[in-house]
Amino acid sequence: MRSQTGADLRQVALTQFASVGFAATSLQNIADIAGFSKSSVLYHFASKEVLLEQVLTPAIDQLEVVLDRFVTAPETIATRERFVDDFIDFLLEFRLELHTFINQAQSLRGIAIIDRAGLLIVRLAASICHDDASNEDRLRFGFALGGAAYSLVAGMTFLGEATLPDDDLRPALRTVMTELLAPVSVHPRPAHS
Repeated sequence: MRSQTGADLRQVALTQFASVGFAATSLQNIADIAGFSKSSVLYHFASKEVLLEQVLTPAIDQLEVVLDRFVTAPETIATRERFVDDFIDFLLEFRLELHTFINQAQSLRGIAIIDRAGLLIVRLAASICHDDASNEDRLRFGFALGGAAYSLVAGMTFLGEATLPDDDLRPALRTVMTELLAPVSVHPRPAHS
């Protein structure tokens, strides 16, 4: 029962954080929506910040897995395609978490999970754009990855929902991201041991 209650509270919190924002969501709001008392929420989570960390950690952990898989393999067309597929799967699986992070990261700086996510985004940017990458290539990567993420978030922000079902969205994202990245040269890098 306790683990299910915690899972229910995390899901309600994530939905609230994504829809009305972290600052506008209180532990009492979460308790009311979940049908629990505020003391039940505090029993499971010591604070709203702890709850945010619990909600975002699986997404940040998965982004780290996706990034590590990409940077530890030699860079080839195939590894880039696998990265695009992995990144799309990440975006679709963690849409609410991404929405929360992208739209609120600036105001949530200083919270450990947000700072960790920010460092991971910087690492992601550094790993996909080599030191000798042209400005055009840097923009292509930015538009491909950031644009895909923003498109999902904007759909939730402005339309209140995703614009397409995942089964339709996945191949469309893959096509657009692959086309954006096609002109970018692949620079072989040694695999990390």
